[in-house]
Amino acid sequence: MGERQHGDSLRIERQENCVTLVLNRPDKLNPLDRHTVAHLLETVKALELDRTVHTVVLTGAGRAFSAGGDLDGYVSLYQDPPAFRFFLENFHALLAFMEGSSKIYIAAINGACVAGGLELLLACDVVIAAESAKIGDGHLNFGQLPGAGGSQRLPRAIGALRAKHLMLTGDMWTARQALDAGLVSEVVADDALLERCTALAALIATRSPANLQGAKDLVNESHRGSLEDGLLFELQYVHRYATTVPDATEGLIAFREKRKPIYGKP
Repeated sequence: MGERQHGDSLRIERQENCVTLVLNRPDKLNPLDRHTVAHLLETVKALELDRTVHTVVLTGAGRAFSAGGDLDGYVSLYQDPPAFRFFLENFHALLAFMEGSSKIYIAAINGACVAGGLELLLACDVVIAAESAKIGDGHLNFGQLPGAGGSQRLPRAIGALRAKHLMLTGDMWTARQALDAGLVSEVVADDALLERCTALAALIATRSPANLQGAKDLVNESHRGSLEDGLLFELQYVHRYATTVPDATEGLIAFREKRKPIYGKP
């Protein structure tokens, strides 16, 4: 496995078709400050150009995925409105880029996941949580509001009532509670978290890259408009995919010939 440092806040590891991004300030519970967000945005943009990468796993070093923003840093950042606006726009751009990416983003929630950490989770395609993970919003505990899309993505993920409850109370959910609410996809033993994510990434890598992009696009569209709009989008998207992307026909022929499909590159 290859490994390199990206600044002080992000560690990047590579294994075959999967890249793992590790938030790497465990002494501060991996804050998503403006430098880390900028590093993440730069990194995911670079990964998008790498056709050999199919999946990206996001996790945190130490005992937290991410406990959120840098609260001490916000004090000075709030005194510089243009700088704060730039930070918010970068954070929004990062999460929007992940959602629209052709890569599949897997969040490996290894501990505390709060505030900005929750907003990062919500932009991922699959969320696997360790049994001991704790997940919450927490912004209102410190007089803050979610500013990286949390107020919009959270109710879409778990419903308005549950979202408001989580935001207004500052409750920290166990991994099992988050699973029951639909906030995570799966819960595994702490020592099996990265192994499970790696195995899932390997499985996903066997799919057609165009198929992966299509699945993401279709599900993401379901949150954007009315049911009628979404159904029309699906009809048009699937028609174009099946009639213009060779992978669609290749999958059927491979099934008929009882062999593994040979998919094209994205």
